[in-house]
Amino acid sequence: MVGQIVRWGAALGLGVVWWWAVLRLASGADTGVLEGTVVAGGWGLSLLPVHCVPKLRAARAVGPGRWVAAWRTGSTTATTASPHPRSGAGSGPS
Repeated sequence: MVGQIVRWGAALGLGVVWWWAVLRLASGADTGVLEGTVVAGGWGLSLLPVHCVPKLRAARAVGPGRWVAAWRTGSTTATTASPHPRSGAGSGPS
């Protein structure tokens, strides 16, 4: 419970600092490198995939053995290309 409170407090505090930097940067009143760094860092953190889970825990994840089997030659699980059309037998309109 304490850990959760600390995480929420840290997230709220960092969010307030980020918005402070955004508003100072947007107002243009005596802004510097610090505000720009905080804004760019916060934006960069928003690009992180925080909702990812390990592949073994993911729903409907493809096992690693399937890809190995698909790339082996002569495997029945791999798809094959269509045969070449015979000479004079086109697929276009006749």
